[in-house]
Amino acid sequence: MARPYSDDLRLKLLEAYEAGTGSLQKLAIQFRVSWGYTKKIRAQQLRTGEKKRRVQERNGPVSRVNSEVRERLRGWLREQPDLTEEELRERLAGTGVQVSKSRVGQVLLQMGERRKKNASRIRARYRSEP
Repeated sequence: MARPYSDDLRLKLLEAYEAGTGSLQKLAIQFRVSWGYTKKIRAQQLRTGEKKRRVQERNGPVSRVNSEVRERLRGWLREQPDLTEEELRERLAGTGVQVSKSRVGQVLLQMGERRKKNASRIRARYRSEP
């Protein structure tokens, strides 16, 4: 997998450009990088005022299901292990946490919580067998 260029290379290229050593196109050849890369890092420098690469931030919104919500789910499942994902979703909505039924299932899998099997279905299956 491709890796990003080092900050050292980036700094040297931008400092050479600021010193007037050459155009971005000539410096790209000299430093063996693409001209597009030199244009991109120069534009970032002008936009942010920084020569170093910015630290990437987490993508997407912050999850509504934090550790407090997970503990609440665990507590509800300890009290009543046969709660469905829909019932758990409704309880969470009652506390102000809006999530979908599928998200509740994902969180339960991440937590390692197993769903209780429906005992009446298991008994019915054994009765129908000869």
